Amino acid sequence: MLGLTIREVSLALREGRISPTELCKKCLHRIKKTQRLNAYITVTEELALKQAQEAESRLLRGAPKGPLDGVPFAVKDNFCTESVRTTCASKMLKEYTPPYSATVVQKLLDQGAVLMGKTNMDEFAMGAGSTDGAFGPVRNPWSYAATYTDRTGAEPDSDWVITGGSSGGSAAAVASLTSYLALGSDTGGSTRNPGALCGVVALKPTYGLVSRHGLIPLVNSMDVPGIMTRSVSDAATVLSIIQGLDVRDSTTVHSPSSSAELPEEFDVKDICIGIPKEYHAPGLSRETLEQWSRVADMFERAGARVEQVSLPHTQHSIVCYHVLCHAEVASNMARFDGLEYGHRSEVDSSTDAMYAATRHEGFNDVVRGRILSGNYFLLQQNYERYFVKAQKVRRLIADDFKRVFGSGIDVLLTPTTLSDAARYTDFAQEDNRTRSAQEDVFTQPVNMAGLPAVSVPTALSSRGLPIGLQLIGPALQDRKLLTVARWVEQRVAFPSIDFHEDSCDAEVTKRKRTSPA
Repeated sequence: MLGLTIREVSLALREGRISPTELCKKCLHRIKKTQRLNAYITVTEELALKQAQEAESRLLRGAPKGPLDGVPFAVKDNFCTESVRTTCASKMLKEYTPPYSATVVQKLLDQGAVLMGKTNMDEFAMGAGSTDGAFGPVRNPWSYAATYTDRTGAEPDSDWVITGGSSGGSAAAVASLTSYLALGSDTGGSTRNPGALCGVVALKPTYGLVSRHGLIPLVNSMDVPGIMTRSVSDAATVLSIIQGLDVRDSTTVHSPSSSAELPEEFDVKDICIGIPKEYHAPGLSRETLEQWSRVADMFERAGARVEQVSLPHTQHSIVCYHVLCHAEVASNMARFDGLEYGHRSEVDSSTDAMYAATRHEGFNDVVRGRILSGNYFLLQQNYERYFVKAQKVRRLIADDFKRVFGSGIDVLLTPTTLSDAARYTDFAQEDNRTRSAQEDVFTQPVNMAGLPAVSVPTALSSRGLPIGLQLIGPALQDRKLLTVARWVEQRVAFPSIDFHEDSCDAEVTKRKRTSPA
């Protein structure tokens, strides 16, 4: 049951082959048996069982709320959840309990979905490995798959690999079969990056298509709630539920009317796939390049047009992203002063001393570093040189995408990450900024342009770890993008992890996740 898609488990619930309470207990059991993944900060066991019982009552009456009624889900711990603590994996908000739920969370709850808990992450979503949070790093479930042959004799706990970040807990929760879907946030790749490294589908919708109300902000102009599922069709189902205008978020737009169902038959002969030449980036692994070429060849053999395109300002995107990101971080983090909510230092010699001590105690080095650099970029003498110039480059990056899509390209195909997941011991040797620059190189231009993108797992590396590819579409063409992604998913035959019932041990199965159309 835990390995089913949302559509499959929803049907099983409606047909009475399993009850919501039984399903909830199975997921709670999995969470306990996979604790060493450290995927969850807070497990909402009591609340989940109550919600499951309510769903069971509705299903017995034959009155389900929707396709998610009784389906377990998880939420990244930077989305507000009423009466459930929301920490952003930071000491600053360690005991913060919001009085309301984020719009996207509430929409899922209104559909009868069952909240299993809040997932681990990088502190305030500032990171690319889910290794920089106050509650410890997240382990990649694929570290424990039997086909991971590159352990050199070491035990998994001493030689495990990262999940990617910052939504690593959400990716690990879906990959380890403790929830059927999870919400992440995506500012520069924070959903797609861990999705690729953990072998799950990760969707970053068009900016404004999904409400940010209740998502504790990192970079307001780039933050987007992301969706993680085990299949592309499941991502489409969740998107259809959470998208739409929200009066509490002025950046939301009217979503195009679209069905939650993706077409069963899709002919790629009518589309043109673009391959950005600038995405042949330094550090791209041979195996990732091979998968990129393999899927491009699949499109071409099926009759699609495949053309090389140019996004010339990509080379400046990571520097531009860091300037804009740090500047907005400096502004957004100013609210955490120890007065109204969150951590407050016991230093009381003066108000200024209390502010300084509170922020030093509450934020880790990564967050403090970004605040300091952001304030530097925003200094009066630096504002034009850094912030204004970065905004101009951002417009050029967005114009590159607009020009390419205006020339007849329907979807861009790129890698999601440079390689498969790094060992924690190797990843931890680099500083946070360097790691983010390396891991987000293919993903952050999409956020600056506000476009939809989805990462689809395509193969396992020689180390037995997932490799994902990214598909990018024009703004508000999310459904078409997912239709193309589903076509890829149906043909790459990506395997699944089968976890042992009573342990974190796992093995890889050769069965396809979905059958070819």
